[in-house]
Amino acid sequence: METIVLVVHLIIALALIGVVLLQRSEGGALGIGGSGGGGGGGLFTARGAGNALTRITAYLAVAFFCTSIALTVIATQHGTGSVIDNVTPPAASGSQPAPADGTGGSVLPQLPAAPATPQVPVTP
Repeated sequence: METIVLVVHLIIALALIGVVLLQRSEGGALGIGGSGGGGGGGLFTARGAGNALTRITAYLAVAFFCTSIALTVIATQHGTGSVIDNVTPPAASGSQPAPADGTGGSVLPQLPAAPATPQVPVTP
């Protein structure tokens, strides 16, 4: 069931992206998308196509939200919890002694200690 809802969700997401990209720009930035040609009386006039794309976008958005909620409900019914709950904690530090050099057992290389006074280059 989860796979079916996920596939439908992905198809709706791709269709929503396509429909949004098909819509005409209303901003008129750089002079693109401002004027639409074509005569009147056709099946999809400029206004009719805009209304159809707006409605399709709204229906796809509602379907996208519904499938998102359905996927969330399905995921919570499995009861597996969070991924972090499945991580095992590291081994206790009492089994290995701390190094004598005071590095604290870090696997990273240690930087040399900073000098007590700043060293400034002196020109002769």
